[in-house]
Amino acid sequence: MSRYARLISTGSYLPEVDVPNCALQARFGQRFPEFVEKMEQSSGIRHRWHARDDMVTSDLAAEAARQAIDRAGIAPGQIDLVVLGTDSPDYITPATSVVLQHKIGAKNAGTFDVGCACASFPTGLAAASGIITCNGSMKYALVVGAYLMHRLADPDDPMTFFYGDGAGAAVLRADTSPGLFASAFQADGAYAKHWGIYAGGTAEPASEAAVRGGRTSVKMVERYPPEINHEGWPRLVRKLADTSGFALSEIDFIVFTQVRKPSIELVMNDLALPLERTHMVMEEWGYTGSACIPMALHDAYEKKKIATGDLVVLVGSGVGYNQAAVAYRA
Repeated sequence: MSRYARLISTGSYLPEVDVPNCALQARFGQRFPEFVEKMEQSSGIRHRWHARDDMVTSDLAAEAARQAIDRAGIAPGQIDLVVLGTDSPDYITPATSVVLQHKIGAKNAGTFDVGCACASFPTGLAAASGIITCNGSMKYALVVGAYLMHRLADPDDPMTFFYGDGAGAAVLRADTSPGLFASAFQADGAYAKHWGIYAGGTAEPASEAAVRGGRTSVKMVERYPPEINHEGWPRLVRKLADTSGFALSEIDFIVFTQVRKPSIELVMNDLALPLERTHMVMEEWGYTGSACIPMALHDAYEKKKIATGDLVVLVGSGVGYNQAAVAYRA
């Protein structure tokens, strides 16, 4: 009998501290008079939400995870696998997923982290689905995306405009009918030096000089060409469709990385899909990185935009760059 992984519930957590664009204008307006206005026009972002100072990434993840587990109608002890995608971890090591496992009481679960930035959630879904299909003893997997990048940014860097905190989660269950059924990936490490945190690892261990030089903070060193997403997302979706045997027109709903509203509008036009078949949350929540896809997906379910049997596609794009997509039947 064939085994599949079916997505049975979602959860989301948006933290408490609202940071509207007017607050950033007050902070940066004297040095960069037009920056906030230009970024709002180019991205659509008007707000972002920050976690309390006493919270860490695993705390955000735990909030979303508990909601997803509760909505699945199961207990934490029934989870067999915890997968956490983030590039703002609690620590370099140990893995944040094992910290999360303990916080939510998933004492019977194995864990691992996925670290391909904002492509981590679809990558994590694909990995967890594959593990479920080849492990007859595994029934439930929890996949979480979490983001607390503003904590790793220099508060005087105007690129903090983008960083919103949050977490999203999904529970997968082993099933005999298809749920997740396709995945596709692409990457180009030639862009690895464009945006990141470049000290604190083995390339440059943390030091006083690294901290004073700002190299332990996240920085955009060089702008990513817009065609990476504008051309890369449609190429990845077409690859997913071609290798899995469905037509683009059969896609009922699609969720992209939530960084720029105009990018999503452009790509939907490229794919000849109406905007009603996607969902955007960056305007009110900011760019929540590794968490943005599961947060947007959860919000779409809450707003009844996804029906049972719909063909759903998730497309993630992260610095590096990494891109990943999955398709599933709701």
